[in-house]
Amino acid sequence: MFSLKTLLVNQAPLACLSVNGKDYSIAALSQRLGAPPLADSVFNLLTQWEQNLPKLAALAEQAAAQTDLALTVTGATLPPVLYPGKMLCAGANYYDHLKEMGVPAEKKDQRLFFFFKPARQAAIGDGQHAPIPKNCQKYDWEIELAMVIGKQAKDLTLDNAMEHVAGYTIAIDLSARDFARAPEQFYKFDWVAAKANDASCPIGPALVPACFVKEPQNLNMTLELNGQIKQDANTSGMIFDLREQLVRLTETMTLEPGDVVLTGTPAGVGAASGHFLAPGDQLRAHISGLGTLHTTIT
Repeated sequence: MFSLKTLLVNQAPLACLSVNGKDYSIAALSQRLGAPPLADSVFNLLTQWEQNLPKLAALAEQAAAQTDLALTVTGATLPPVLYPGKMLCAGANYYDHLKEMGVPAEKKDQRLFFFFKPARQAAIGDGQHAPIPKNCQKYDWEIELAMVIGKQAKDLTLDNAMEHVAGYTIAIDLSARDFARAPEQFYKFDWVAAKANDASCPIGPALVPACFVKEPQNLNMTLELNGQIKQDANTSGMIFDLREQLVRLTETMTLEPGDVVLTGTPAGVGAASGHFLAPGDQLRAHISGLGTLHTTIT
């Protein structure tokens, strides 16, 4: 098993293989082993994912014998994909989350919908800081499973949808709840003000290829705030499953390699209890098989 990371090394992003807890430069591994050079970024690897996946697997198999190449000093962990063309987020997609917000939780009463986050401005990596937006008093957390697209997709079906997923990672959708509602306006809700703030989408720490995630619809997920568990759920609690989300999205638009789809959050958000984020708060988001994502609120 291996995963893909983007690390800041010598002040430049570096595409890396993570194998057995060690990180390796893909370029350095390829050179050492005499393998044909691969793309220099995770995003570019995704543009020809079907061809690159077996090459990456071959490198990973031989990495254990090249421990002298393992990185020992790095800078920041960046988002695994720098940067998606699109970052799409499913709204209100867990039964227990709807229940805690006082909304009818029958599937027949729901409509699957999505909103955008601006990938370059919103995405930050593991361990990076997330500032509370100016004048925001109700900044909230939402752990989410994120799908990363590996093949161009349009008008998918339930049968072929998952063939277009390259892998999975963890995301935290940070939301400015007090910026969201505009009851005095005819549109009633301001998605951009609520969801599109800078550094509002910690994501990572790695992209785990889909072939290593056997049951993405049955993954345990927890979010801790300062060591206290706030969200504790399973991806089986989604109203619209991963396939249905991809089918709906590709009825509307073409998905491209490297696009990221956040798939909704379970119960336990701050809005339900009236408890919101403050400077210095530590968030820890964990999904089984995908690792742990850390963020400090500033």
